[in-house]
Amino acid sequence: MGEEKSKSVGVWPTVKPFVNGGTSGMLATCVIQPIDMIKVRIQLGQGSAVDVTKNMLKNEGFGSFYKGLSAGLLRQATYTTARLGTFKILTSKAIEANDGKPLPLYQKALCGLTAGAIGACFGSPADLALIRMQADATLPLAQRRNYTNAFHALYRIVADEGVLALWKGAGPTVVRAMALNMGMLASYDQSVEFCRDNLGFGEGATVLGASTVSGFFAAACSLPFDYVKTQIQKMQPDATGKYPYTGSLDCAMKTLKAGGPFKFYTGFPVYCVRIAPHVMMTWIFLNQIQKIQKSAGL
Repeated sequence: MGEEKSKSVGVWPTVKPFVNGGTSGMLATCVIQPIDMIKVRIQLGQGSAVDVTKNMLKNEGFGSFYKGLSAGLLRQATYTTARLGTFKILTSKAIEANDGKPLPLYQKALCGLTAGAIGACFGSPADLALIRMQADATLPLAQRRNYTNAFHALYRIVADEGVLALWKGAGPTVVRAMALNMGMLASYDQSVEFCRDNLGFGEGATVLGASTVSGFFAAACSLPFDYVKTQIQKMQPDATGKYPYTGSLDCAMKTLKAGGPFKFYTGFPVYCVRIAPHVMMTWIFLNQIQKIQKSAGL
């Protein structure tokens, strides 16, 4: 009996960062889903944030803002669970190797890059389902896929296109995740240290200030990759079976040629508004979850 208890105590500290990360990400997604939907529609050329919101309410109803929520939650259950859990494990190991001293920014950035890549590999199928569900209403009726939920989307993708299609656009998804997590995780840890140690902020102000900085850098670093990823994942073949882009690089070059570098930052204000609160709420939820676990002796 004592041996089993020892084993469970050893397992929980290992899985706890993954459980906490996924839970906090899923809670944040429930709040942010409508903004994420508007961001995707803007990137698909549906107009400004105001235009998109008005048209969606008029033509599709309020429920359309939560289209793809199941895929969004599944994405967080895979992607955020893996990236936040991995980041916690990597930074803990790095601090041990650094004799307990705080990590320099470049080491935090490397941990963020690695965690982002690992998380994206796990989360790419759910991310593909989410993008397709959010973009479905923008397609002609004959081309709509009409997925009912995330699991139906994954089943249909495998049945119609093969298992490997689940990782369509995985290249830009992984690169975007690496950029986002480098900006989000490294800047958050660095900002926490600065707010707490240099400015003397309390816990609440530290989390708020650090998550705001973290959200801005996550958005600025990742939006160009997010734009390319969205274009790749939602593209469909024409009448001859030819796709508009042959890959991520082709999409990036054609976008650059057609609209210049600022085209990659289409919808940046909405994207920033979407990313920053999600980052903020993820950290706040994570902080509260850890407090509850601590009070419960976990």
